[in-house]
Amino acid sequence: MTSRTETAPSGFTAAAFWVRAPGHGEIRPVAVAGPGPGEVLVRTLHSGVSRGTETLVFRGGVPQSQWEEMRAPFQDGSFPGPVKYGYLNVGVVEAGPDPLVGRTVFCLHPHQTAYVVPASSVVPVPDGVPARRAVLAGTVETALNAVWDLAPLVGDRVTVVGAGMVGCSVARLLARIPEVEVTLVDVEPARAGVAEQLGVAFSIPRDADGQRDAVVHTSATASGLQLSLELLAPEGTVLDLSWYGDRRVHLSLGGAFHSRRLRLRSSQVGVVAGRARRTHADRLAMALRLLRDPAFDLLLTGESPFAELPEVMARLEAGSLPALCHTIAYPEVP
Repeated sequence: MTSRTETAPSGFTAAAFWVRAPGHGEIRPVAVAGPGPGEVLVRTLHSGVSRGTETLVFRGGVPQSQWEEMRAPFQDGSFPGPVKYGYLNVGVVEAGPDPLVGRTVFCLHPHQTAYVVPASSVVPVPDGVPARRAVLAGTVETALNAVWDLAPLVGDRVTVVGAGMVGCSVARLLARIPEVEVTLVDVEPARAGVAEQLGVAFSIPRDADGQRDAVVHTSATASGLQLSLELLAPEGTVLDLSWYGDRRVHLSLGGAFHSRRLRLRSSQVGVVAGRARRTHADRLAMALRLLRDPAFDLLLTGESPFAELPEVMARLEAGSLPALCHTIAYPEVP
């Protein structure tokens, strides 16, 4: 396989977003070596903010016991900061192996204007998936793994508690399984419109129907997890996708928890759920194919230029910028 590297710089300076200290972000220059054999130079088009995890990182909420587990594939620095963190990046390959040059690709890379990574670390975005929508690949990969973990049966009644970007992605995938009845539950009544366009029912917590075969919890709150258990039918399962960071979660497990033989289990995207024949790359490629579904555009709820990312992160963490997935647009290179 040949590589096209004659136009690639031997080294250059890019710009990247760093969490300098908890609650404080900044744009920093980053020295990048030119691509070597088997590597690609990618110029970023869009990145997405994974609101739950990245705002937790931004506020310094990753517990020390999880510092290694929580490392992103191309993270620089360490928790709580300074740290360069993120994993929803879509760009164009400008140099590298010929089959990839000019292709739009997804990479689990932090927010950075350009970068060099092994060619095996990028996944081509398939035809029919716009570049901005493709930033959701990491989120849909999480949702896909959750569906594999849950293994719903035809005719199951499933509730998803939490209508964030992960919860909405799970709901959309479940809705495509024949005869699976899906309800999305959220404290924000305005999410009813999103649920309708995703093809699922909607309820606020106090009106949610019980006797569910399974509940997927994504709200990252103790109250949401407690509600999830309360909505189960006997011998039902709660699959918890939430990441709580350093926050303690208190549950009431008296009463019906034991008598109804309820189950609570986790889903972890770092492990391919029950699919030994599938690799992480297989799962990510499948997530990108699933993004041919235009319904996922509903999750792209705002966009800001790269230069404003420090302010955007602060507003997202404070809750003053409502969003499902807020995307970042990068400057065009003449």
